[in-house]
Amino acid sequence: MKKLGVALVVLGAIAVIFGGIGYKREKTILDVGGIKATATEHKTIPIAPIIGAVLLACGVTLLLVPGMRRT
Repeated sequence: MKKLGVALVVLGAIAVIFGGIGYKREKTILDVGGIKATATEHKTIPIAPIIGAVLLACGVTLLLVPGMRRT
């Protein structure tokens, strides 16, 4: 449970701080003979800060609440 809690805290913190995951993609627009035209496309996958806060809260809860014992 501790590993899951740490993972949720890290993912939640990243989501809150950055607000999304950005990436670049290079796309070939024109390729004629020896001439090649490319364009770099910037995209961001939005992750709502609210979801990040929920992940962060769940992770902290998992870390603070002692493990449940099976009887």
